[in-house]
Amino acid sequence: MVSQQKALDERALKAVAVQFLINGTVVASYIPRLPEIRDSLNVDLGTIGQILTMASLFGLFGSWLSSKVVTRFGTKQTMIVGTIGLILTLPFIAYASAVWSLLLVLGLIMMLDPVVDVAMNIQGSNISARRHTPVMNRLHGLWSIGTVVGGLLASLMAAMLIPLHWHLIGASCLLSGALWYVGRGLLDSDEVEAAGAEQSEVKASRKAQVPTSLWLFAILGAVMLVPEVVGSDWAPFRAKDDLHTSAGVAGMAYVAFTGGMVFGRLTGDWLSAKLGKAMLLNYSVVTSTIGLSIACLIDVTPLVFIGLAIAGIGVSVLFPTLYDVAAQDPHRPGAALGALTAGSRGIMLIAPIAIGFLADTDALSVGGAMAIVALPCLFIGGILARKTHPA
Repeated sequence: MVSQQKALDERALKAVAVQFLINGTVVASYIPRLPEIRDSLNVDLGTIGQILTMASLFGLFGSWLSSKVVTRFGTKQTMIVGTIGLILTLPFIAYASAVWSLLLVLGLIMMLDPVVDVAMNIQGSNISARRHTPVMNRLHGLWSIGTVVGGLLASLMAAMLIPLHWHLIGASCLLSGALWYVGRGLLDSDEVEAAGAEQSEVKASRKAQVPTSLWLFAILGAVMLVPEVVGSDWAPFRAKDDLHTSAGVAGMAYVAFTGGMVFGRLTGDWLSAKLGKAMLLNYSVVTSTIGLSIACLIDVTPLVFIGLAIAGIGVSVLFPTLYDVAAQDPHRPGAALGALTAGSRGIMLIAPIAIGFLADTDALSVGGAMAIVALPCLFIGGILARKTHPA
């Protein structure tokens, strides 16, 4: 029975890993080309900030919906159907010829994303909890690899002047093939548990824990997402508007940050085992602060790219650790993950429009606006993360 469960877990782990890769690629397929989309719509940076903010309302609704959907349909069905929706919607970004149509398409993507996100993290965390070596950081590392692959392809397409619609249609076709593999390997039931004394002890230990406040998860989801959004979504604008780089180079600013995240997440499980989660969180907050300070406040292109890479390394382990803590909540993992994602989506109602507004003023550059929004969030998150008491 134990060996059978291990075999199922191994197959499911590979499937969940590909799912993380898919989700990262979806996001990265359009973010590096946002400056190009902005120019095609003939709108300013403030308008783009407003579009991203309004689209986040859909994401907030998706976060509220996620716990109910996962509870009703299970993680496997939620992942498959939700990802089909993401893949089918992605190409329509290229056909958005007005602000309202871009808002509608991005809103639908942002609504589906947290639903899939919660499902894949619950299944991934359950598998991780049954293993001697945790895998959550590496799973999120695959998400980051997806963002790097998608970002590199998007930057290459932009540099080669490939039309956006052909780029996104091609990406959707490739992602459809990957989803077919995912569907074959996922666990059918979220109730399957490995047998054995060790698993029983883990289960008893989890039941004895006091569940962390949902409000704390929501606040942490908000403040910890901001540095990640600043380093990814706004890096191309930092390069293009402040440093006056080409569209291809501006897209590579996104890749610099996500490349740092890949390195951090692939080594995060090892560091977590060596340092402990609490110490790792402390170091990551400090590293993120140093990296973003360099990237946002020094107007030298190589240093900006180096700073983005450092910030990516620091930011990389923040959300995987919080996701794992939430997914292993002893009484309400779905609600805890829903609160975490709700906080992260909720802050998106404020952060993009705030950065866009500040960057459009004469007093601040894009980098200055990024720093004003991101650095205080890192400070607050560093303090509050200690209250989760990760072991």
